[in-house]
Amino acid sequence: MFTARKTLGSADGRPDNAARLRDALDRADAVVIGAGAGLSTSAGFIYTGERFQKHFADFIREYGFEDMYSGGFYPFSTPEEYWAYWSRYIFINRYMDPPRRVYEDLLALVGEKDYFVITTNVDHCFQKAGFDKKRLFYTQGDYGLFQCSEPCCQETFDNEGTVREMVARQKDRRVPSELIPVCPHCGRPMTMNLRADDRFVEDAGWHEAAGRYENFLRTRAAGRVLFFGIGRGVQHPGDHQIPVLADDRARSPGGLCGAEPKQGLCAKRDRRAEHLYQRGHRRRAVGAPLPVPSEDRLTGVRRRRRIKCLKNGLMNDIAACARKVAYDTVVCA
Repeated sequence: MFTARKTLGSADGRPDNAARLRDALDRADAVVIGAGAGLSTSAGFIYTGERFQKHFADFIREYGFEDMYSGGFYPFSTPEEYWAYWSRYIFINRYMDPPRRVYEDLLALVGEKDYFVITTNVDHCFQKAGFDKKRLFYTQGDYGLFQCSEPCCQETFDNEGTVREMVARQKDRRVPSELIPVCPHCGRPMTMNLRADDRFVEDAGWHEAAGRYENFLRTRAAGRVLFFGIGRGVQHPGDHQIPVLADDRARSPGGLCGAEPKQGLCAKRDRRAEHLYQRGHRRRAVGAPLPVPSEDRLTGVRRRRRIKCLKNGLMNDIAACARKVAYDTVVCA
């Protein structure tokens, strides 16, 4: 994907961003990758167009949905129909492989380095591509996990078997009632383990990954660290984006050792998705699968969310690390 070149400029005199990134990687002792939805978009996990029409033609005919993301907020009248939609949604975005080898190419680029990945992506593509599980921190959840909608416990549940059966047995946009997932502890409806408000479950695995990330930053603080942001700010609202790179740049007087490509890998931001989240489709579907904060709570939720995804003092540790590291600046515009 990225190749080293003899110079850092192109033939026409413009900056050669791939070469500058390669140069920064060569000089870095460690790499922190902050990845957003644009990376999966570039790998072919597109929520509109032909892919959406192929898998959701019946829902499009019935409800006029224009994309997968907005359809996920629709208040279906029954849980059977809701889970027919969401089981397909989860299946194609979690249990199917992306059509393009973007994640594999990224691993080839950084695989020999001392790296760690922090990501808002919930599609498991990093792990499926071969990234070390112990070097991944999924801050916003996982399509492959259910949680109690209340929640009554800080526990998540693997959903692959249930999702595959829902997809196989659904008919006329409905799944059999006996497949509707309920919490084994309290009997309430299950929901996806996706961060939407303060009911998101941060289970033991989430906290273990947060601790490994915290340790990575602390133990690499004496070296040269490249913070590499990729695919951020593409599909989900700004509240869902990883604050690591921007916050560290602001807090560090010496600047951030960062590379944030804005072309090539990164698709254009989906403004419709942001509009839907910010202004519409706030109604909760049957079973409360994706609770969305009410207007009077949004300000407080937004304020807390920046630190929510990097809990237990991680932001302070990142800032401390930023002040100690010898920085270069890589601007990939």
